[in-house]
Amino acid sequence: MSCIKTCICPKTECENHGKCCTCVTKHRETDSLPFCMFPENDGDKSVEAYYTKLKTRFEN
Repeated sequence: MSCIKTCICPKTECENHGKCCTCVTKHRETDSLPFCMFPENDGDKSVEAYYTKLKTRFEN
């Protein structure tokens, strides 16, 4: 499987770093979001936190 050259995820030691499809699949199975899809997550990568952040962003 190929890797992307520029991955914004700070977890460079992760075996899925730069392997987008594998990373997204892993996060889908754990009901969370990869860092690249939600970098302003304040440490919470849950889908609920993502929607809360989006709601706040678009209500203003």
